[in-house]
Amino acid sequence: MRIFKYIKHFSGVLVSIMMLTGYAFAADIQLQNLRCEMLFNPQGIDVTAPRLSWQLTGSGRNIQQTAYEILVASSAAKLAANQGDLWTSGKVSSNESIMVAYKGKALKSGTACYWKVKVYTNNGVSSWSAPAKWSVGLLNAADWKAKWIGYEKGFPWDSIAKFSRLSARYFRKEFTSAAKVKRATAYISGLGHYELYLNGKYIGNEVLTQMPTDYNKSVQYSTYDVTADVKQGKNAIANVLGNGRYFTMRPIYKPKKVKEFGFPKMLLQLDVEYEDGHHQLVISDQTWRMTADGPIRTNNEYDGEEYDATKELPGWNKIGFNDTKWLKPQLTPVPTGKLVAQMSEPIKVMQTLKPQKLAELKPGTWIMDMGQNMTGWIKLKVKGKRGDKVTLRFAETLEKDGSLYTANLRDAKVTDTYALKGGAEETWHPVFVFHGFRYVEITGYPGKLKESDFVGEVVYDALATIGEFETSNATINQVYKNTWWGVAGNYKGMPIDCPQRNERMPWLGDRATGSLGESFIFDNQKLYAKWLNDIEEAQTPEGAIPDVAPAYWNYYSDNMTWPGTYILIADMLYKQYGDVRPIEKHYPSMKKWLTYMQTKYMKDYILTKDKYGDWCVPPESPELIHAKDSSRTTNGQLIATAYYHRMLFLMKRFAKMLGKEDDAKAYSALSLKIADAFNTKFYNTQTQQYDNGTVTANLLPLYFDITPVNNRKAVFNNIVKRITTIDNNHIATGVIGTQWLMRGLTEYGRPDLAYRIATNKDYPSWGYMAERGATTIWELWNGDTANPSMNSGNHVMLLGDLIVWYYQNLAAIKAGINQPGFKQVIMKPIMTNGLDFVKASYKTPYGIVKSEWKKDKDFTWNITIPANATALISIPAKSVDGITEGGKKAAEAEGLKFVKMDGDYAVYEAGSGEYKFKSVF
Repeated sequence: MRIFKYIKHFSGVLVSIMMLTGYAFAADIQLQNLRCEMLFNPQGIDVTAPRLSWQLTGSGRNIQQTAYEILVASSAAKLAANQGDLWTSGKVSSNESIMVAYKGKALKSGTACYWKVKVYTNNGVSSWSAPAKWSVGLLNAADWKAKWIGYEKGFPWDSIAKFSRLSARYFRKEFTSAAKVKRATAYISGLGHYELYLNGKYIGNEVLTQMPTDYNKSVQYSTYDVTADVKQGKNAIANVLGNGRYFTMRPIYKPKKVKEFGFPKMLLQLDVEYEDGHHQLVISDQTWRMTADGPIRTNNEYDGEEYDATKELPGWNKIGFNDTKWLKPQLTPVPTGKLVAQMSEPIKVMQTLKPQKLAELKPGTWIMDMGQNMTGWIKLKVKGKRGDKVTLRFAETLEKDGSLYTANLRDAKVTDTYALKGGAEETWHPVFVFHGFRYVEITGYPGKLKESDFVGEVVYDALATIGEFETSNATINQVYKNTWWGVAGNYKGMPIDCPQRNERMPWLGDRATGSLGESFIFDNQKLYAKWLNDIEEAQTPEGAIPDVAPAYWNYYSDNMTWPGTYILIADMLYKQYGDVRPIEKHYPSMKKWLTYMQTKYMKDYILTKDKYGDWCVPPESPELIHAKDSSRTTNGQLIATAYYHRMLFLMKRFAKMLGKEDDAKAYSALSLKIADAFNTKFYNTQTQQYDNGTVTANLLPLYFDITPVNNRKAVFNNIVKRITTIDNNHIATGVIGTQWLMRGLTEYGRPDLAYRIATNKDYPSWGYMAERGATTIWELWNGDTANPSMNSGNHVMLLGDLIVWYYQNLAAIKAGINQPGFKQVIMKPIMTNGLDFVKASYKTPYGIVKSEWKKDKDFTWNITIPANATALISIPAKSVDGITEGGKKAAEAEGLKFVKMDGDYAVYEAGSGEYKFKSVF
């Protein structure tokens, strides 16, 4: 009896302990992926109220955070002791786990912040997370004691002409560290690119640093923790400056078109903090030494890099080097742009490729095939005599005779050269340029050439690949692979149009909807947030937004479609990442632009100004770039007015989010007037279509809710008729129409037609590109036959909404409109003949979503929903009676709630966890 009482008492104690610990044994709540401003352990940020994010994991289903507790400390030791001397949030009742704003003590320049988080859920309490950290950069102009230094002219071996040849500039300084170092931090801005060294060691692991901006508006700087690199005693700090976008590729050429900034320059401040608390600053000034007579003889993004190893400077970046013959640098004019911290991922060498084929075209000339159109450079190994010169030229395709096809590169020389110093085996790759290529011509190589002497280094912004996608259709799979390579290759601190010819510009129109599709493949949030800043900085005082931003080319053509990307990307960042800050920050500039366009170009509620039309529709003749047949082109005023209406729709939503009710009402009223005027001007009541009846002319008003409800069926039928008859079930849209085509067809009931277009392998189609050997996406539908003057083999603008459709409609992974950032996942796969399975995953801000379905006699669907998120799942089924989950009836499954039947779909609400559905279909 007594024993029974003790057992009963012990059981009660155990239950009490479990209750106090939040049933931690049941769910095993863990925390991972702590981020500050969505970056992992960032250094030198200039946000004074940074947003903190974390992800929850745990066994079981329907795990929802109910509260969090955050500690932020000024040292790792204090954090370990649970002393949040910068911020102790206390227990905060909230389900927010992304973008939680810091609310602690005011942060000062140089502050180191260490943080951790604990969460409470409906199914347990986590332990404290592993620690994470961030540091604050230099917040005020007065914090910078360094001076801008450089050399404001070329040298005798340089050429300041159209095809500029400017050698790299080398800077060095020695200093003494007299005591034990507690912490050392380097802040640097090197325009256009730089390589920083400390005691001979390369600092950081990025390449092509600094990120490009309009340097007249903003100049980015980077921060490095170099505590381990500063030695007690003598030290040497050194830096190499390349040209990048600062010293333009085509100076003194078209001054009204091409923006120039000047000669390369640098600003560097090394802050050494000692154990006794005092600081030593090492700054860029005229006590440094510099030379341009080093091995990098020229570096031009269009034309390539030349390296003369006989001009190397052994030991130049270490102590004891004799720099007495070097020059004193000049104090240069200060860039007018504001110094801001780099808040996006740097560019890095992200992977390597081995050559697939090496063939001798003629004696001494070899053609190397990398097997993939890539962006980056070739790293070579070579052994030969002093002065031997190896020349590498690059191209995307070959002529019929096997030589490089370079006509589509325009006047870009795309040539790297390496002059050997002789002796032992030498290894080299360029550092201040990149190329877009599949094929390499090699000349001047001494000795026997081997594939193992070369490797392709793939270079792009260090964005995580967060999406995976595979289907039963080989064409879709290849197009997806080509898309990955095209998108990755065109990320260069900004989204550029192409990586190979004499352009490489950040055209806005190329990424309007493309950025949304890209966000399913890459974690592009910080890159596009940065790009919105570039766009805002390019806005004129009157309100105009250019077609290219940063505005390296002076293209202010005043149209709706290219500048409208500004608004579309802000919307994308909110939907995909739950990031409202870009909307808050840029709303005034967006409103200013719309007012500018309305005031200058709107007449009787019709927008009268357009520039590009439906750019690059499939032309009527294979050699054409643009169609001349008026039945293929779409009225520019129709496009511009439809887009203005669409921008108002988004701005109305933004205004409501920001509490600007008067603005929202004004946008709504203007939208109604524009819709009325649009339908009066462009809708033909006899033919029941818009204007000349192109797919784009009908699709834009239909998808943008301009078409009256009672006319929508007829308009859509005309779209289908046009595609299936005149266009023979093929795509006939250009950059504008293609942005809405796949979703428009699907949402109006013809996913089968969208699937046909997506899987076509003959011209014009994405599949045709792949069939013709493309490993990226072409600029033109007829890229294999069109005039080379505008015919890139690596462009992404024609993707439109294809990748969006892949993920949202085929894989059924879509963010809930009222719960952005995938707090709620909308999952409704389309069923169409020919598509038998889809397997996809996507790393949302909350964690990974998986969707793998297969259609055979039955429909099976395996789903994973991350903790602290939910899903609205639509399962193909005739009734709920035929649906099982985990081998039992769905009605009995944990974490599921039946909502309704929606046609041939059973709709369920689901909490987090893994689900295995089977449906009689």
